[in-house]
Amino acid sequence: MNIINEIAKQVETVEGVKLLDIDPGKATNRTVITFVGEPNQVVEAAYRLIKKSKELIDMRHHHGEHPRFGATDVCPFVPISNITMQETAEYAHKLGKRVGNDLHIPVYFYENAATEEKRRNLANVRAGEYEGLNEKLQNPDWQPDFGPNKFDNEVAQSGAVAISARDFLVAYNINLNTTSTRRANAIAFDIREAGRIKREGNPITGKKVLDDSGKPVRIPGKFKGVKGIGWYIDEYGIAQVSYNITDIKMAPVHLVFDETVKSADKRGVRVTGSEIIGLVPKKVLLDAADYFLQKQQRSLGISEKEKIKIAVKSMGLDDLKPFNPQEKIIEYLLEDDTSNKLIDLSLSDFADLTASEAPAPGGGSIAAYSGTLGVALATMVANLSSHKRGWDDKWEFYSDWAVKGEKYKQTLLLLVDEDTNAFNKIMSAFQLPKKSEEDKKIRKQAIENATLYATEVPLKVMQTAYDSMEVMEAMAKDGLPASISDVAVGTLSARTAVYGAYYNVKINANTLKNKDKASKLLQKANEILNNAIDKEKKILNIVDKKM
Repeated sequence: MNIINEIAKQVETVEGVKLLDIDPGKATNRTVITFVGEPNQVVEAAYRLIKKSKELIDMRHHHGEHPRFGATDVCPFVPISNITMQETAEYAHKLGKRVGNDLHIPVYFYENAATEEKRRNLANVRAGEYEGLNEKLQNPDWQPDFGPNKFDNEVAQSGAVAISARDFLVAYNINLNTTSTRRANAIAFDIREAGRIKREGNPITGKKVLDDSGKPVRIPGKFKGVKGIGWYIDEYGIAQVSYNITDIKMAPVHLVFDETVKSADKRGVRVTGSEIIGLVPKKVLLDAADYFLQKQQRSLGISEKEKIKIAVKSMGLDDLKPFNPQEKIIEYLLEDDTSNKLIDLSLSDFADLTASEAPAPGGGSIAAYSGTLGVALATMVANLSSHKRGWDDKWEFYSDWAVKGEKYKQTLLLLVDEDTNAFNKIMSAFQLPKKSEEDKKIRKQAIENATLYATEVPLKVMQTAYDSMEVMEAMAKDGLPASISDVAVGTLSARTAVYGAYYNVKINANTLKNKDKASKLLQKANEILNNAIDKEKKILNIVDKKM
């Protein structure tokens, strides 16, 4: 761990780069380090990490279960936002040239950074692993893209490095109740894209079937975009199927898990759980939760937190060690942990802050939260209805309404803080300097822009709260009769949100200098308000008839 930490801390010596995760695999003797930042800074951090790895790791003495051919085995760049894959590949090439020339390490580019088609697949690039590197460097077809092509003492210590630009890869291991590597490999062959070699007669010991060019014919596995092997993990005392899922659209993690369960079951092997190595996009777990909820015929309209818990339990991601979403989901790690959101406060703290001398949160945020509570009640009725005994044939109908309600709820929750942010923008604009004529001009325009935004935000609250009343109306007509009073309270809360936000639109629009724009905003606000009042009467009329 001292070596691992010494290498990983190089990342944080580069300003603007954030170290997200260090995942040391004790049994595999392979650590995954994840960091994020602007491209040039990430290139610099990667260079320092590779340099320190070369100094502290001697490949001549390295052993581990996972395939590898260098101290820094792979260095993939993954575009997150505001950058194309092609641009990402250019940064990968920039790093590779520097590593090869300055650090005397053989560099191979793969996936979207590959310089020829046969190098796109990492398995081809790393074939032979470290033990076969000497021979690889002598092969004219496998000369490195940068760096030395001779296996001298320096290269013998560092090995080679594979650098790429690629999409998110999920490193995913599935735990088995067996110690048999052979059984684990058989399962991996069923699932992985490469499948297994076709044989005559006995599928294990039979003669290989060759194509016209003399190469073995392969029986493809279940999923494209999946690489897999079986291994035994001494640390846990079990065999695992280890996958690299390179295309989570073609091979969703939950489907890989489920098909592995089926393949294992055919061989008398039980899957006991699984583990994600490194980080995972949030969508992977949310999609998994939806999949397992649908299999149970349960409503999909539940909170993100609950969905992640279901995904973790369904795939046994906490089988070998605790799974902390805040440390494993990349979006959570990228969140600004210094921000103080109103929606993160307790109910009592939120009420206390509202009642204090601070001008915000004010009526706009309270209106947005009223709408949040209103649609949350309607969503609750949809979820209760979806699980009512005797209504099993209608669970999808209620689930669809719950999903709509959950989306409205999430939007309104964001608007609770956004209304306060909009107010703060106005305050900041008023604090701008006004010494010169140019200062005054800039300040005036900033106030106008901030005021316009502070008008648009409550208008969005109005529209969202009004739109959410469709969930109340549906539940008033078809929801659980015992929860009809909850529908009424939800409707009143949504109407309050529309009315409250209306007054915020009105007070801010009246101070806009652009009167034409102000008039259009007020016209829209009045239209939404009248529609909400009519909708409230319609829903409450249904409620009253059913009580």
